[in-house]
Amino acid sequence: MNWQEVCNNPFLKDLPFKIELNEWDKIVMSPASNKHGFFQMKIGILLSRYIQSGEIISECSVETDKGVKVADAAWISDDFLKNHGYETPYKKAPEICIEILSPSNLNKEMNHKMKLYFDKGAKEVWFCNDDGEIWFNDPDGLIACSRIAPSFPGNLNLKISICSKIS
Repeated sequence: MNWQEVCNNPFLKDLPFKIELNEWDKIVMSPASNKHGFFQMKIGILLSRYIQSGEIISECSVETDKGVKVADAAWISDDFLKNHGYETPYKKAPEICIEILSPSNLNKEMNHKMKLYFDKGAKEVWFCNDDGEIWFNDPDGLIACSRIAPSFPGNLNLKISICSKIS
């Protein structure tokens, strides 16, 4: 099954989890929690504040040498958008690919996915863990902060506030 067939399949359109294709064109499924969705949206919102140009995409599909991988969030420059539009999947990785880790993710698996994004031209790959901590990577390894969005925070500080009505 290729990616376009996955996207067009009516049985796969409204699944409550993320799917990807592996190198044998088999569907791989990953359930996502509400916290995962929260971090995905928060990262997208913050990216739009820290980078004034380009576009933010959630569930960004990238065709790699090991099948179609889907970054939880991605930032593409205006130049990338001009050259690639919204083709699905992208044949080249966006400049920033972001993965929100879940307990089922293995370090080996995520390092492999990061390498696949870099092999397809990503400039940075970010990981966000379940506590909202973010690790920034470039092709040479871990970096202290993003070079594309240097002011982007390294921790999302999940805060749940409860408002009480004042009488």
